[in-house]
Amino acid sequence: MRAVVARVTRASVVVDGETVGAIDEPGLLVLLGVHVEDTAAQAATMARKLHELRLLRDEESCADTGAPLLVVSQFTLYGDARKGRRPSWTAAARPEVAEPLVTATVADLRARGARVQTGRFGAEMAVESVNDGPFTVVLDI
Repeated sequence: MRAVVARVTRASVVVDGETVGAIDEPGLLVLLGVHVEDTAAQAATMARKLHELRLLRDEESCADTGAPLLVVSQFTLYGDARKGRRPSWTAAARPEVAEPLVTATVADLRARGARVQTGRFGAEMAVESVNDGPFTVVLDI
């Protein structure tokens, strides 16, 4: 799994003019991609890492502060544009594999006590964020 994680002061996801997920306080915006070889074990590891990662101010984590996370599925994180001008998506998991793993990551976060908002899997989403710092990292599990 791969995640692009941004420390934000607020973030939201809109689908067809409707806000489907939003955080209105400092937290993390997580763009989450699933690789063709990922398993439930990677989803659990990603959830733990996201919850405990010390990216917030004063080197605190969402586990420490109760800060919210907005998790948005993003298959394009596995786009490969090293050759030619058109990205290849062969490393991204198909929707029937990716959706349960994104759902499992969110469920694992919530089981840890995290406050989690989400986008809508497979939808055309408009993601808006106000980065804090800006402070953004890439996690590969």
